Amino acid sequence: MHYLLTTIADRPVTLVLFRVVLTTFFWMAGLFGLFNFNVIVQEMAAEKLPAPVAFAVLTIATQLIGSALLISDYRGLGWLGSGALVVFTLLTIPIGHAFWTFTEPKRTAEFHIALEHITVVGGLLLAGLLSFKK
Repeated sequence: MHYLLTTIADRPVTLVLFRVVLTTFFWMAGLFGLFNFNVIVQEMAAEKLPAPVAFAVLTIATQLIGSALLISDYRGLGWLGSGALVVFTLLTIPIGHAFWTFTEPKRTAEFHIALEHITVVGGLLLAGLLSFKK
């Protein structure tokens, strides 16, 4: 099994494919935001963020640029894309999934979403570290 995994991981195209899979949520959400900008602005307003249009633009830009940097590792900046997506993902917990502010059963549902976000952060951190290993 170790040999199989090592062989797969040694293929540059495999690492790109894995990064595409890891960032699917982000680039799909960013593309959705580009084509449904008003929906994203409404989401920002619903969270009572100041300047919802600016937050919508920053959200979409972070999702798309962060994903592109991590996937392509352009000029060795995969770590930067990873870092941007990590910060973005962690910020969505207190802003959009503040489970501690809800009552049951929503509290548990939001808690599970927060845990999923933390899990994604772990994957993003590992992917960012891989951009240093060449």
